[in-house]
Amino acid sequence: MKNFFTICSLLLLLLSFSLKAQDGGIKGQVIEVSGEPLVGANVTLKGTTKGATTDLSGNFTISNVDDGSYALIVSFVGYEEVEKSVTVSGNITDLGTISLSPSLLFLSNQVVISGTRRAEKLTETPATIQLISSRQIVELPSFNPGELLARVKGVEFVRSGVVGTGINIRGFNSNFNSKNLQINDGRYATLVATGLPFGPLGTIIKEDVDRIEVILGPNAALYGPNAHNGLVNTITKDPRSSEGTTFALGAGNQSMLTARLRHAQALNDRWAIKVTGEYTKGEEFEFADSVYIDRLNASGNPGRDGIKEGYEELELDNDFSFLRGGASLYYNVSDDADIIASWGGSNSTYLAPTNVGRNQIIDWKISYYSLKYTSPHWFAQAYMTTSKTDDTYAIDERTKRYYIGIDTGLPDAEARGEYSYSSGARFIDDSQRYNAEVQYNTTLSEFNIVLGAQWQRDLANSHGTYLLDNNEKDYIQVDQTGIYGQLEREFGSGFKVTTAFRGDNHEIYGFNFVPKAGIVKTVNNGSFRLTYAQGIAAPTILNMYGNLFSGLILGNAEGFTLADGSKVEKQKVEKIQTFEIGYKGQAAKKLFLDANAYYNISEDFLSPVTVIGVTTHRGDQPTSEVQDAYAVYQGLVATYVNFGKVNTYGFDIGLNYSFTPNLNLDFNYSYFDYSVDEDNLEENDFNKDGVVNKLDVLVNAPTHKFGVGLNYSSDKFFGTVFTRWVQEYDYFSSFQIAAKTQDLVYRGVPVVEDARSADTWNYGPLGGFVNVDLGVGYHINDIFTVSGQVTNLFDAEFREFTASPFIGRLYSVELKIDLPAIK
Repeated sequence: MKNFFTICSLLLLLLSFSLKAQDGGIKGQVIEVSGEPLVGANVTLKGTTKGATTDLSGNFTISNVDDGSYALIVSFVGYEEVEKSVTVSGNITDLGTISLSPSLLFLSNQVVISGTRRAEKLTETPATIQLISSRQIVELPSFNPGELLARVKGVEFVRSGVVGTGINIRGFNSNFNSKNLQINDGRYATLVATGLPFGPLGTIIKEDVDRIEVILGPNAALYGPNAHNGLVNTITKDPRSSEGTTFALGAGNQSMLTARLRHAQALNDRWAIKVTGEYTKGEEFEFADSVYIDRLNASGNPGRDGIKEGYEELELDNDFSFLRGGASLYYNVSDDADIIASWGGSNSTYLAPTNVGRNQIIDWKISYYSLKYTSPHWFAQAYMTTSKTDDTYAIDERTKRYYIGIDTGLPDAEARGEYSYSSGARFIDDSQRYNAEVQYNTTLSEFNIVLGAQWQRDLANSHGTYLLDNNEKDYIQVDQTGIYGQLEREFGSGFKVTTAFRGDNHEIYGFNFVPKAGIVKTVNNGSFRLTYAQGIAAPTILNMYGNLFSGLILGNAEGFTLADGSKVEKQKVEKIQTFEIGYKGQAAKKLFLDANAYYNISEDFLSPVTVIGVTTHRGDQPTSEVQDAYAVYQGLVATYVNFGKVNTYGFDIGLNYSFTPNLNLDFNYSYFDYSVDEDNLEENDFNKDGVVNKLDVLVNAPTHKFGVGLNYSSDKFFGTVFTRWVQEYDYFSSFQIAAKTQDLVYRGVPVVEDARSADTWNYGPLGGFVNVDLGVGYHINDIFTVSGQVTNLFDAEFREFTASPFIGRLYSVELKIDLPAIK
């Protein structure tokens, strides 16, 4: 027994010496060069098994470290690894802040979620994904992060004015383009009735955007209809990893002023909040488009000279303003599960181009209410989106109606009043959308599995102004459900196979099955991929239930019967198949390469508005009961139909060369072309003129374009010079035309540059310009940053979109104040 106590005493003595020897430790904070904390950075002691991971504030502590000298390794995906020498001597050694600089390997190791709805390395996803990083967004001296889309390869970027920016992907653009799906934090960010992306109507401010992921090509298998040509996924910041308060104040020409605020704070270990707000205002470029009107002469005959006369848009208001904001409450259910409640809203007034002229957007309000649950295996969300405007109107239609009133003897004030809206110029929107989704992902044996289901209910209401509803209580209800799944397996030797599917059932256009499959082969710091995907573009509520200009344009959810007894089938989904190969990775020590080539087969196009002739019925209902101005039109209807089969193909190349960790060069080039069976008149002769040409296909995309940018970013200075060239190309979208003179007739009028074309003016082709943008900034200290930019540095006059002004030089300056969180 005595020996036992002796041994125990010796063991306790040894243990006490051991504990005393390991009282030492190391602590510090890991940040990026901008001062933002890096959450989840790895900190290890070289040659040992000891280490730690940084918390939500970027802090770390390594405990129980024996006395001695060590090499401390700090690493984080996308940043240069740092090694520091540290000596431990019985106490906690505080290393203070450790700053990491971006690395070229960031492009190889960056994690994205949009390709497979699972977190994975950018190079290993079976899709062409372009990433706009948080650093690019932070260093953009503008309130509009959409401007950065101009620098993304494979994207056809257009600027329609001071604030209007938009994109198209791989052809078939129009002034009402709903083929690219926009989502924000997993929520659909599209208008209920038209399916158009929110664009300037959005609720997110720039300071809350963490990154933007852009998918080139269809991704409908996982995200549903209208992820047809591509997907733009905006992901906002988590308040727990981005604490603090940011003020941004900016000013520029065109009377532009902007003020933005973001505050984020972790209240305790469980709760965190963030709030955002923005007010931006200014004036659009001076531009008044021509509107062509059948005037009555003294004898009561149309046209004083026998032709339509052109007039400037009536009561054009160039002022724009945006008020937007949001709030989110995060609750940490467990270490790896969150419940997030969010709200966002906006109120917007601006000029918007359409395929029949411009709309005066007035106090258009967007709101969403969202509840979300996230965990390693489960994702669930339910959200409501509302859209409301009472006074928005079509400028062209109101202008035409005004002059008709003047010709019939109305006083000017009366002609400008309610009479000018009487043919359907005013658009009221009072619509709602309800969405719910649940997703489960797990690993079973050697397979990564994702399964999900979605439900959506659209309740569209125009108070009878542009849809086939009758009043404020008569909602057009459309339901749809979808299930999706994905199976992924790694086979060794760097091979990974991903298959996905979606079954989508729509109340109007029925059931569709959409598959996708991809093979990825990882090699060194990059990977090759081969992908096959299908996509669908679904008719919008406007396509199905539109009622524009007193029934001249009617939606095609039911089909039509023509006066001769023939039928016009109801609309169905547009389909696309894509075959794609690509490589993404570090091709050399300082060179990152991203290249892809694709071949698309598109069929059953959703047409622009087209006159189908005199009708007797819409579905089973007589046209006389549907068409408001039947006494005038006598059943003549314009609508939307399906037609055609076209093959498109092209390739995109992106290069990033890093001269130093602070200086890099970006270059991107895109080629796009198409082929169509010109002998297939039955399917492809859309305008029925006996020949198949570009007026049937309406590709509306340049064949060649490139961009090159030089970027610098350091602890103090940052700046970018970006040059973009877009080849000249012809563009046709319903009544809008931008084309050179040629031996073609469009909508009954010869195509002549700088001349009238039906109801609009043809200013000539789009593109054909070189544009240079310059941005610079300086971090005065950890709190204050000043920056400025000039868009269209050399004030080259060019036009990027129809029903839009010629783009002039834009310049702005900005002061940003970053205040740390109060603990």
